[in-house]
Amino acid sequence: MTPTTPAPSGASRGATVWREVTRHGLFWPVLALVVLLLACGVASPGFLDVTVRDGHLFGQLVDLLRNSATPLLLALGMCLVIATGGIDLSVGAVMAIGLAVSLTYLDNAADPSNVGTVVTAVLLGLAVGALGGAFNGAMVAGLGIQPFIATMILMVAGRGIAMLITQGQITTVTSAPFKTIGSGFVLGVPTPVVIAVAAFVVVSLAVRRTALGMFLESIGINREASRLAGVRSRRTTWTVYVIAGVLAALAGLVYGAPTMAADANNIGLMKELDAIMVVVLGGTKLDGGRFYLGGLLVGAMLLSTLERAVIIFQLPSQTTPLFKAIVLIAVCVAASPTLRAMLRGRRRADRSNTPAAPVETTSAAEVTA
Repeated sequence: MTPTTPAPSGASRGATVWREVTRHGLFWPVLALVVLLLACGVASPGFLDVTVRDGHLFGQLVDLLRNSATPLLLALGMCLVIATGGIDLSVGAVMAIGLAVSLTYLDNAADPSNVGTVVTAVLLGLAVGALGGAFNGAMVAGLGIQPFIATMILMVAGRGIAMLITQGQITTVTSAPFKTIGSGFVLGVPTPVVIAVAAFVVVSLAVRRTALGMFLESIGINREASRLAGVRSRRTTWTVYVIAGVLAALAGLVYGAPTMAADANNIGLMKELDAIMVVVLGGTKLDGGRFYLGGLLVGAMLLSTLERAVIIFQLPSQTTPLFKAIVLIAVCVAASPTLRAMLRGRRRADRSNTPAAPVETTSAAEVTA
């Protein structure tokens, strides 16, 4: 008879499930987010409360969701670009250009509160974002310039372009429909949240329900092999940069709509680093290939919670970048496959070095007795 393998006990099954959970790329970011939310809840009573007033959701958690819209929109485009093995350092400048174009058009319009005028202004801002993305894509895919250098050109020049559009002034307008983009509500939910979720759904469907996602990953893993396999890598790469430009311009409109002011010096400043941080926290590696859109939701929420935690814990505002860096380092180190492999190897070595229990033996005299 063949010996039967004993069924795993409940403890061993639990240990296996726990190992699988901790190995997931989002485990540590989600854990950091939960810990931060709980810490903020302890430090600020009522932090986790959500109320309904006049049919609208209010509360600090709702504010966190609203503030997460901008980094999520930026990270969506950045994630697709990184999947191809590239980078886009110009998203902050594109934010400034898109907002400057939209508000300048409204400022010169006869009736800035007209819905048609606002729609035209929004479309112009998005078109400028697409134009900036097309420029980046042409430099990277068409001319073969390294993405870091190519997008740095627009990163530096873009803010100057925004300054030229606004003539070096802070352009302000009064337009209730435009302000709704950043501070309104749709069925009780803040409009920025609705816009960000809609963009996330559209991008997710585009990359997971079509071949676009597979093309992006193949280009990021091996561009030449994907080209030889029939993938139009240049066209796909150019398209991704255009998408990133449109999403960056949309993020600029959402970010600047509540104040209805275009400050070319400060709008989108260092936001490209926030977008990269959200992508990294979401589990996507910067060397291209596999990407995870679902992780961007956690990364954007974690970033907004970090910024709010600085205020709740009454830390100096200058320490916000340091606080972000500490959390990013902790999450990345905890999720490091190399660290986990080292820890597993050390545990195995400890078990192998444990002395075995003595085995009782029977002497020959005892056997013959």
